This record gives sequence, C-alpha cells and structure tokens, in this order.
Amino acid sequence: MITFLICLAILVGGYFTYGKFVEKSVDLSGAKQPPSVRLEDGIDYMPMPWHKVFLIQFLNIAGTGPIFGAIMGALFGPVAFLWITFGTIFAGGVHDFFSGVISMKHDGTSVSEIVGIYLGDRMKTVMRVFSVVLLILVGTVFVTSPAGLLTSMTGIDKTIWVVLIIVYYMLATVLPVDKVIGKIYPIFGAALLFMAIGLCGAMFVGQFNGTMTMPEMTLQNLHPEGLSMFPFLFTTIACGAISGFHATQSPMMARCIKSETETKKVFYGAMVVEGIVALIWCAVTIAFFGDSLSIQAALTEFGGQSGVVSVLSKELLGPIGAILAVLGVVACPITSGDTAFRSARLTIADAFNIKQEGFKNRFILAIPLFLVCIFLTTIDFNIIWRYFAWSNQTLAMIVLWASTVYLLKNKSHYLMTMIPATFMTSVSVAYILQAPEGFKLNAAFSNAVGVGAAAILFVVFMINKDKLVRKVDEKKIA
Repeated sequence: MITFLICLAILVGGYFTYGKFVEKSVDLSGAKQPPSVRLEDGIDYMPMPWHKVFLIQFLNIAGTGPIFGAIMGALFGPVAFLWITFGTIFAGGVHDFFSGVISMKHDGTSVSEIVGIYLGDRMKTVMRVFSVVLLILVGTVFVTSPAGLLTSMTGIDKTIWVVLIIVYYMLATVLPVDKVIGKIYPIFGAALLFMAIGLCGAMFVGQFNGTMTMPEMTLQNLHPEGLSMFPFLFTTIACGAISGFHATQSPMMARCIKSETETKKVFYGAMVVEGIVALIWCAVTIAFFGDSLSIQAALTEFGGQSGVVSVLSKELLGPIGAILAVLGVVACPITSGDTAFRSARLTIADAFNIKQEGFKNRFILAIPLFLVCIFLTTIDFNIIWRYFAWSNQTLAMIVLWASTVYLLKNKSHYLMTMIPATFMTSVSVAYILQAPEGFKLNAAFSNAVGVGAAAILFVVFMINKDKLVRKVDEKKIA
C-alpha cells in the first residue's frame, strides 16, 4: 500500500511541479485570441468553460483505456506502477500538452498537419493516412466491443446493437460539438472518476480489515506467461501512461478552450488524472486477486477485462458498482468511438481544406468513414486491437518528435520531448519486430535493434536539428 500511496503522491505532485515547468516552456500569456473565439463557427470552434473542456478531454482520451490496459498491466506486478507514474509525468502529460498547445497555436489544426509543419510534407502525407486509419480502427473497436457486451447483457442480436451504435456515431460526428459531446461527456467523465475514487476507497477499507493485500514494489517481472517488460509493458499500458490516440483528440478541445492559460489544466491535467485512474485500477486488480496467476485465471474465467471490471465493481461497490460497471465497459468505449470518427472527419477536412460549416460537407466526409467501419466490423476484433497497440505508440513517438522541433524553433527546453520521443522510438521498433502481428523475430535481437534504432535517430536528429528549424522558418510559421 505504501508503494501505491507514494506513486499517487508523485503523480499529483508531478502536475504541480513538472507540469508547471512544461507550461513555462511555451508562451501562454493569452495575449492572442484563441481559435475558439477568433474562428467560432457554432460547429467545431466553440468556446466552453474550462471544467467542461477538461471533462470532455478526459473522457475523449480515457474511455476504457486506463481501465483495460491497467488490468492487463497488473499481470506484470507492482512494477507496472512505475510506468504509469513516470510515464504519465514525463511522457504522456508532455505529449498531450504539446499536441493540444501546438494545435491551438495553429488554429486548432489536426495532428497530421502539425506533424507536416514541423517534420516536413512527406511526414504530413504519411500522418494523414496513418492518423485516419488509426482513428477508424479505434472507432471500429469501440463499435464491436460494446455491441458484443450489450448482446450478452440483453440477448438482443449483435447486429442490431452495431447498427444503433453506428447511427449514434454518425450523429456525434456531424452535429455541433455542444449538441451531443458537450452535454453527455462531462457526465460520463465525472462518473468514470467517481468509479475510480470509489474503488480506491474500497481498496483502503479492504487493506485495513485484512480482506485485500497490496504487494509492495518489486522490480521483478511477475507476468505468468513470462512476457518481457520491454517493450510489452509499455504498449500494454498505453492510455494510462502515453498514447498517440490522445494527439488525435487534443485538437478538438484546442478549438473549444477559451484561453491559452487553461491549457495546462485541460491537457496535462487530464493526462495526470487518467494516470491516477490507471494506477487505481492496476492496484485494485492486484490487491483483489492477490497475484498474477490469479489475475490471469480471472481474465479467463470472466471473459477478459470487461468481465474483471464487472466483478471488481460489483464486489467492491455493490449495486452502484453494477451500474458503474455498465458505464465502464459499455458507455465509455462508445464515447471514445464517436470522437474518433469526429477527429477523422476533421483530419480529412484539414487535409483538403474543406469548410465544415455546412451540414452537407460534414455528412459527405462522414459517410466513407462509416462504410469502412461497417466492413471492419466483419473482421476479428482481436486482430484489429493488436495492430492498434503498435500504431498507437508509434503515433505518440512521431508527435513527440514534431513537438521537439517546435520547441527548438521557439528556443525552449527541447529535451523534455526529445528524451521520451527517443524512448518511444525504441519501444515501437522493438515491439513490431517481435510481436505476433509483426515480424515475430527473436526478442533479444528485436530489443537490441529497437534501442539501436532509437540511438541512431537521436544522433541524426541532433546533427540535423538546425536544418529542420530552418525549414520551418522558411514556411514563415508563427
């Protein structure tokens, strides 16, 4: 329990210390009108109170990510706490902050356009395709998984649930941001926080009355299948530490923040809160089931992470927990899926400079996205999810490199993004080389290549950093 409390304290303290340092690295004087005011269109650009934007951003980036990933991360043992804690402060929070701030500085533009500005037109083309594919994968995953759960709960045919969810996604994708997302997201975001706080309280009670025991920190890998921590721990727990998907969501809220001075609270703050949620779920899972073998057995017995969520919520929170379990495994993924498609629409609109004030334009862009989604729902869910794991962390790596060029251009502390960018490069390369959906190479060889590739990229970047900044200056970027 002491380990958990220390990590929790570090996360909270990190927001007020390192978060402040990150905030000061950028000019956020608020002298310039934000895009929400200057470009207000009543559709995507719309000023909202910071607390509402925070809750929407939190739910956008969270969904079931900090829950499901943390439960699987618990298989590695308490060592997972370290990645959640320090990954959130030094990687995830930094990544989310700059993806949001840089978007604001460029009129709320999408992540692919940001990457193009700072890493060149070739990377922009790659990112346009990469980010849209990632968003469609996310959206599809969050159609099929809640549809399957709703079928098991109600007995209604899965196809009917798929159709209903897609219809809802269509509405959330094309309607003004305040009509659906602005109204229900703050409620679901608050409920997700309440569930985590309730479980944390139940864990404390269980610790004191002897019904639950929290193992203290060990650096030993306790995974029952012997899965190596590097790189798999760093892809298993993604949304609870760092996730490239967040960079696709931040521009939506960059179009709704009323002042640049609110960016730390919204972007870095939402990531820290997500890290806290992941830490709680990881700790509760370990404390409730006792050891990694028991967690693995529970995942098998109860049908995966969603079943474990249901058991933990009901056993520790009673009838309220049953309601919150439904929220966690059904409502939360749906509220990540709809913003994934909305982000895809905005990314395509930015790429082709298509105005979004007219309903017709929004609808025309949305239709092809959902046709692809419908096709993907016929493919095995597990295959789609495995490819998402790699592409998610690769996107985070690319965004961190782009943010590094941004900081170099503005003569600021670029190592705060360059170090996590280098680390995530090693993770992404090592993972795809040895993963079942990748090249299935030897783990030791793959890890060595991953570390070597990251080191080479670090050196090449340092040699060419001035050239990269000059290219940005030639574009006359403000």
